Formats: sequence, C-alpha cells, structure tokens
Amino acid sequence: MAHETYSESLNLGVGWSDRWTATWRMGRTPVTCSVRNLAEVEVFRSQPVRPFTWRTGQWHRPGLEYLVSTDRHHGFESFEEELLLLVADFAADLVEALAQPFRLEFLAADGVLKHIPDFLLLTASGSWLVDIRPAERIRPEDEVKFAASAEAALAAGWNYSVVTGWRQHIVRIVDSLSAGRRDLMDQLGVQEEMLQAAASGPLPFGELVEQCSYPVIARAHALHLLWHRRLGVDLSAPLADSSLVRLAAGSRRGGGES
Repeated sequence: MAHETYSESLNLGVGWSDRWTATWRMGRTPVTCSVRNLAEVEVFRSQPVRPFTWRTGQWHRPGLEYLVSTDRHHGFESFEEELLLLVADFAADLVEALAQPFRLEFLAADGVLKHIPDFLLLTASGSWLVDIRPAERIRPEDEVKFAASAEAALAAGWNYSVVTGWRQHIVRIVDSLSAGRRDLMDQLGVQEEMLQAAASGPLPFGELVEQCSYPVIARAHALHLLWHRRLGVDLSAPLADSSLVRLAAGSRRGGGES
C-alpha cells in the first residue's frame, strides 16, 4: 500500500526524527526514545506495550499462536493477526515476532497523534514493521498513522507493510501445511523415499506420495517436508494432487526429525 499521499499530513520538517518518539515496555518500566534512535533499542527485551485481554462480549478474537520459529506462543488480537503470525512462521528465516512493539507518538497536521503498530518481525534477512487491517476497514485517519509508521520504519532501517488481506487459496495452503509443522518421527522412512523421488525432478504431489511404501502416511510427512522447506511447491495456485513438488535447495538441512 502506498502512503505518499498521507505523508503530506505529517510534520516531517528538519529534525522530525528527534521530535517523534517511540515508547517501549521493558519489564515494568516504559522506555522512550526518539525515532532517530529507534534502531538502537534492545528489542529482544521488550514486551507488548498494550496488554492482551480476554473478556466476555468483546468484538475481537484474541489468542495465542505457537510458532515453530521461536518455539513459543505469541499473542494476537484478531484472526487476521493470527494468520499473519502463521504466514510469517511459514515464510522462513523468522527470528522473533514482537506484538504491539511500541507506541509511536508523532506530529501531524492535526497535532500530536499516537499509534501502536501490530508487529515487529525480525528475520534473518531484515526487520519488518507490520500493521494489519482489512482493506474495507481502513479509514483516512488510519492511513495517516500507517504513513507515520512507514516513516519511522524507514528511519530505523526497517521494512514496512500494511496487510489488508490474503488470497483465499494461500490461507488454505498455509493452514493445511501448518498441520505438519511440529516434529514428526519417521520410523517408516517415507520422508527419505520422497526426497529421493523428488531429487530426480518435479513430480505431482499425488504421484510423489504414491511412490512411497505407505502413501497414506506419506501425505502427512509431505506436508511436514513442505512446511520445513525440504520440498517446494508453487503457491500461486491451490495445493492439489496435480501440484508439482520439487526438491528444495539445501533440503537436507534440519526441519524436524526423520
């Protein structure tokens, strides 16, 4: 999503990054820094600045999502946020996912405004500040906050995105593959059979599992290998028996027990 139009509503004059602030929660102590020094914060020590609440009758659906990448549960406030965590876990290279990382206080045409981005995702290839809002629920005032978050991320050397929705087949694929994300014992050796079969060239998913000694069991292990990037598949179309599956580069690195 482009934020240039709404950036005009921000006060980005000389020294703006010193006047804008970010407040983090370090234990019980709030820590405030200028946006200019945002990249120097020890983010791994931080906790969500806004606590997660569960109560009868609330309109949103909070919860906890387990991530293989971090080996622990992470809080979310909606189904859309839960899905973002699941996709980030699948997308690989995730090191840490920080929910409600800091409170941004910035200057705009309407005065001093505040915004709490939804996630800061730390990956091996860079950091992503992320806001999540279904496209139909984004208002002009939200756009101004997103534009401010984009400027703060740029100052810190981070990437920034607003997630407005997903293609439905992507949701179904990632949800299906997530069933195989935990460690899976392979006492029958079907994983090695699939890896060897895929090494000779791409094969349709259905044909790949049928080449194993126990095709029904192999299906579950195929999901495990796809999740852990030991096998690869094109996600531009729904996953089906006709989907071509190939051996992933470096496929024999980690990814659960086999």
